[in-house]
Amino acid sequence: MPDSQRKQSILVYITETVGKNFPMFSYDLEAARWHASERARLRKIGKTPPYLDGQIAAIAAVNRLILVTRNIADYENFQGIALENWHD
Repeated sequence: MPDSQRKQSILVYITETVGKNFPMFSYDLEAARWHASERARLRKIGKTPPYLDGQIAAIAAVNRLILVTRNIADYENFQGIALENWHD
């Protein structure tokens, strides 16, 4: 995003509001390894999920989190993650 007042406002919101009130989890080396392993497994069986969905699943898996999503189908082929749909 180019330098602008909007960019600055978003940055302040993320650091001051989101960052101070919600835990943030990184896509770290452990998550990257989990993601690579799952992506390889899924490709072998003919299922290649979107890369970003794999990153989200990896962060949830390695941090032992429940992935809350309305789109359960996007994540149901990943192994080792707990899923919940709060819209059901």
